[in-house]
Amino acid sequence: MFKKSTLAVTAVAMALSLGACGTKTEENTQGSTPAPTNTEKPADKAAAPALKGEIKVDGSSTVFPISQAVAEEFMKKNKEVKITVGESGSSNGAKKLIGGEIDIADMSRKFKAAEYEELKTKQGTEAVEMPVALDGITVVLNKKNTFAKEMTVEELKKIWSKDSKIKKWNEVRPEWPDKEIKLYGPGTASGTFEFFTEAINGKAKESRADYTASEDDNVLVKGVAGDEFALGYFGFSYYKENEDKLTAVAIKKDAAAPAVLPSKETIENFSYAPLSREIYIYPTKKALEQPHIKEFIKFYNSEEGMKLVEAAKYIRLPDATIKKNLENVK
Repeated sequence: MFKKSTLAVTAVAMALSLGACGTKTEENTQGSTPAPTNTEKPADKAAAPALKGEIKVDGSSTVFPISQAVAEEFMKKNKEVKITVGESGSSNGAKKLIGGEIDIADMSRKFKAAEYEELKTKQGTEAVEMPVALDGITVVLNKKNTFAKEMTVEELKKIWSKDSKIKKWNEVRPEWPDKEIKLYGPGTASGTFEFFTEAINGKAKESRADYTASEDDNVLVKGVAGDEFALGYFGFSYYKENEDKLTAVAIKKDAAAPAVLPSKETIENFSYAPLSREIYIYPTKKALEQPHIKEFIKFYNSEEGMKLVEAAKYIRLPDATIKKNLENVK
């Protein structure tokens, strides 16, 4: 993953070059004075200044694994840059960016118009939208659940809608068990919560409240894995990390549509609908004026950065999107 330094090779090449320069004299076959030896060394090129400074990142727990991985690799290459990455939820990330507490917000939803305006008013700068990966919100079951492997959007809405009275599985389908559904999902500050509620319930942030909520997706994984009749949802990477403990639900847009499981291919082509999406980082224009932050964002969008996206079990962006991100860095 790491590129070997070329400094040693360069030093050897320079030494060989300098050794060959100016030490050869003309043969003095007629007793003439030897040609002067050129021992003057060429001036060394000025080394690029080392990057230095702090970068503060916070927000989405879905984007967190990517930003954390990219930050760790960037710091290995740039020893004088310190990067901290938090995971307080997309909405809290936006609030911290607006409040000037961080340089980059991790977001699993888009920045809102009101948030753009507030940032401009309070900080005198703008947020720059940069998709960093593709994700599919994954609806998950306990491994022992063998009856609900396919569900329609309407059935999910019946369970998760704001006024839902559903308590048991057989209230969704009569042939399913007369057992209580234990629900797990992201907290209300999560961009995943907003996206899911809009995609499934028809309105962002409208959801039943009687479920176990957490901004930490590992808490949700543990909850569903520990309860035979549980149902939950979170980002695709957390499912992939725990697919030995969980079962993904295949989603049907309607009763007549085919059931589609989340996968690299179905998320990439958005056939895993309506739960495929882009996830984002939002640096500010003011932050991008700082060389160490600018280079961090460029590294995030590099080939190595995209390999880290894939290592974190997300789907890399199309080349056209990466190119647009890099143009925005300029």
